[in-house]
Amino acid sequence: MRVLRRLLLCATILVPLPVAAQEKAALVADSVAITGDTTLVAEGHVEVFYKGTRLTASRILYDQPTDRLTIDGPIVLDDGRGQIVLADQGALSGDLANGVLTSARLVLNQQLQLSATELRRVGDRYTALGRTVASSCQVCDDNPTPLWEIRAARVVHDEQERQIHFDHASLRIAGVPVAYIPRLRMPDPTVDRADGILRPSFRTTSALGFGVSLPYFVTLGDSRDLTFSPLLTTKGGRSLGLRYRQAFTTGAIEIEGAFSRDDIRPDDNRGYIDARGTFALPQDFTLSFQFEDVSDRAYYLDYGLGDQDRLASGFEITRTRRDEHIAGRVLKFRSLREDENNDTLPSLVLDATWDRRLDFGRLGGEGGLNFSTHSHWRDSGDDQDSDLDIDTIPDGRDMARLSVLLDWRRNWLLPGGVVGSALAEIGADAYHVADDRAAAGSDTRLHGAAGVELRWPWVRAAASGASDVIQPVLQLVWAEAGNSNVPNEDSVLAEFDEGNLFSLSRFPGADALEDGGRATLGMNWTRIDPAGWSLGATLGRVFWQEANAGYSSASGLDGTRSDWLTALDLSLPGGMTVGQRAIIDEEFGVTKAEWRVDYQQDRYGITSRYVRFRESEEEDRPDPLAELTLNGRYRITDNWTASAGARYDFESNHTTRASAGLVYLNECMKVDLSLSRRFSTSTSVTESTDVGLWVDLIGFGSSVKPGPARVCRR
Repeated sequence: MRVLRRLLLCATILVPLPVAAQEKAALVADSVAITGDTTLVAEGHVEVFYKGTRLTASRILYDQPTDRLTIDGPIVLDDGRGQIVLADQGALSGDLANGVLTSARLVLNQQLQLSATELRRVGDRYTALGRTVASSCQVCDDNPTPLWEIRAARVVHDEQERQIHFDHASLRIAGVPVAYIPRLRMPDPTVDRADGILRPSFRTTSALGFGVSLPYFVTLGDSRDLTFSPLLTTKGGRSLGLRYRQAFTTGAIEIEGAFSRDDIRPDDNRGYIDARGTFALPQDFTLSFQFEDVSDRAYYLDYGLGDQDRLASGFEITRTRRDEHIAGRVLKFRSLREDENNDTLPSLVLDATWDRRLDFGRLGGEGGLNFSTHSHWRDSGDDQDSDLDIDTIPDGRDMARLSVLLDWRRNWLLPGGVVGSALAEIGADAYHVADDRAAAGSDTRLHGAAGVELRWPWVRAAASGASDVIQPVLQLVWAEAGNSNVPNEDSVLAEFDEGNLFSLSRFPGADALEDGGRATLGMNWTRIDPAGWSLGATLGRVFWQEANAGYSSASGLDGTRSDWLTALDLSLPGGMTVGQRAIIDEEFGVTKAEWRVDYQQDRYGITSRYVRFRESEEEDRPDPLAELTLNGRYRITDNWTASAGARYDFESNHTTRASAGLVYLNECMKVDLSLSRRFSTSTSVTESTDVGLWVDLIGFGSSVKPGPARVCRR
């Protein structure tokens, strides 16, 4: 019977409400009565709907002459825009815009809660609270003190401006006052961007001491903003960081940087700048640019901005379609490495390329046509003979290249399931070399390669549902590199891996080319098991008719026979992946090797990487390299997560880096504590210890997503 009455009254219009409100207000209740012709009494599961606002209560009395509602709780007033008011008793105007609620709580965006003995609604815009406690933390009966709270003598929420104003506010952590602010204004949780102070950060380093950064965010309209980040440290560090962002109809830019003075370099002004942006151009082109510069080599490390050791500035225009790619760029490089001289590096680089995939019609198969140009200049001028950095390249050499390359490939299915392929390429290069007495002038080169390839895939399907594919591969290639006096600058560091095992050239650039005949043997094995694991393995080797100049002894490609290439990718159920690539010589010595092990679970995870490289003067590595990197995390509880990492150098037998972190996250707070130690030193970088602390009050101007809520004991 109660359900029938509720359904009947859902369509009832509140007749006593003002004329403007008629046809817009609706009432639902278990019982409705009119007394004295001017008073409406609704009782039992009362709901009122008016202009998007929903009011629920146990009893409502509406007096028509005074246009007032007297409400008995529990009261829930939801404005439909993220603001909810909970109260015990209340008196409101007929349009729900003005009135007083007692023992009230204001909930904003289901995060921030403001509790007060009395709450006033004014003009359907302001919500004013008396003595208020604000927090987004879960409060339990056995421990009513929230993890953090703001107590204020008075709070006003401006719904139109979406701002909250606190008078005589104090911040308390676990009930202990830690800060007092006479006037405090903050955006409510529904605001994405608003002027004000951002999350402070605390950092301690060996070089700068204890430091505090208090960023301030300024909106400059809907599409622009500016952030000031002042930093003060106990060892004389004074820094002002700036970040400017602007969005346009077709793109966006971001510029950030800092100006610093400190006791590390007391006589120098220090700082950095990093500007970048991307824009959409007509005809599907994209323009991107970046500009990076820093005052000195150690600035990034001293101020915790990363460990980049080479900077690149310039712009690039690209377009990629289904069968076409166009790109052009201008770059200026700057090295921060102590063993590199910017005057002798190719610091200014111009590149352009056009790639087009082609269908060869009656000839069959497919291929591509590539036009490219490359130029680079050194700042060292006309030093045609000197080689002060001992890299076998004259310090002043400048180069320019124009190239065209046409490639083709066609596959056939032969008897016995063998896949046969014919492949070929032909190219031409025009070079101009300056400031190099041995190779100065212009030169041209015509080169080409042709080959055949046989692949014989063996497929097996086991009764268990597992499938194996074993594929032996034989490739025979003849290449003609042409006769020219072209210096090799872009192909000094050649990598041998499964990606280029069957390439027509394993040099990474265009300056060096493989010459003569060769045979490549390889074997691929892929297994997919229904138990949830999969395996991919590759084994291969290259045999040349004659040795190719340009391959270093540590590349695994020097001589007439390459070293053995082995590669392995293993994925196991439960979140473990293993990757391995190694180059092994005939004496089973390791030329280069890399192992990666990644094991990830919901509660914990570990990532490891081990690399080992043989020494090589050609690759500017006079000593062997053997290094292990480990990073791990462990969620101690639903709220606490610990992490640790280290990098160990086996050749020098010491740790180069170590770090540890601890994060606490619940429904209302995130605390991130980090500790790192850099052990390696140089003339510009010293050993240092870095301690950082970041605190986010979730729901109080923070963009951090809430974590697991506190569980109350019964």
